[in-house]
Amino acid sequence: MDLLESLAAIARDGSATIGVTDLEPFPEERRAIHEQVAKGYNGSLSFTYAAPDVASNPRASFPWAASIVVVAVPYLIDGDGESEHRSVARFADGDRYAGLRVVLGGLSDVLEHRGHRNEIVFDDDRLLDRAVAIRSGVTWRGKSTMGLTPRYGPWILIGSVVTSAEMEPTEPMTRTCGTCDACLPACPTGAIVSPGVLDARRCIAAILQSRGAIEEDMRAAIGGRIYGCDDCLTACPPGQTVLVSLSPEKQPLTPGDVLALSDRDLASVTEHWYVPSRSIRFVRRNALVALGNTGDASHLGMLAGYMGHHDSLLAGHAAWAVGHIGGDVAHSICELVLANEERISVVSEIKAAMAAW
Repeated sequence: MDLLESLAAIARDGSATIGVTDLEPFPEERRAIHEQVAKGYNGSLSFTYAAPDVASNPRASFPWAASIVVVAVPYLIDGDGESEHRSVARFADGDRYAGLRVVLGGLSDVLEHRGHRNEIVFDDDRLLDRAVAIRSGVTWRGKSTMGLTPRYGPWILIGSVVTSAEMEPTEPMTRTCGTCDACLPACPTGAIVSPGVLDARRCIAAILQSRGAIEEDMRAAIGGRIYGCDDCLTACPPGQTVLVSLSPEKQPLTPGDVLALSDRDLASVTEHWYVPSRSIRFVRRNALVALGNTGDASHLGMLAGYMGHHDSLLAGHAAWAVGHIGGDVAHSICELVLANEERISVVSEIKAAMAAW
């Protein structure tokens, strides 16, 4: 059997789309990344932004290779259907990368069996996943910056097997988003500043993965989200068919759940998330903001407890949440804590909360 046919059979078993490209550089992608960094659009993100000259030149990292086999694997499961509120983005709700790893592992086994050197690569600073997916014809470039497929839209994970096997590249798709721009107004913070260009400083998904304090003017827009944001994906028409065929989630992870769990249990729940330095404090920070955005005064007791937390990052965000909920009880809590609080950052958050009333 032809090598590509053998690989395609593996991909079909995982409902994946497959293509092949070479290791030629991506000069347009390189220029675009440098321009985005110059404008500050990368925000606190590193990933391929940290070394665009390397990420846009596959031969720099894989000089021994001849081809890149690329797949797009769908990741939606039952429970992912449309719902009004979702605290965790679908790709991070459990180990959704399991299917991608199975497909890539199967491709690697076939290539190795035929005597070819290969390396599995995904979410790796050395390679632009979406660029190789677009050039191989696995996806087209969406205006949301996502790679899109006709059947699953943006609900895919992209991965590659870089290999020494010499294979004929597959053709790019001719399909585009055309006149559709549904993703742009769907973004709650206007982070998609123009078709195909994202300002990560305003992207909720990027903000929730960042270090430090969340900018005050972005907190309300986070809503009930704890990790990730699917708004531009759910708005994308090519992905609607599969999305509406699924039932909505029944037991979402709530901010209160996150704040009540021990560090050990929370680390287990979030083991598939990208958390800076694997520090659970950033997950709790997100949950504090989300809890404040509920506007539910029944949470004030828990938030008051966090205002006394030894971690000033958490104490400060708890103060914001109390202030955002507001009311006489919230005001009394802020006054009581302020009378005994000495940490400058926490005092600043409390005063800002009180000044907003």
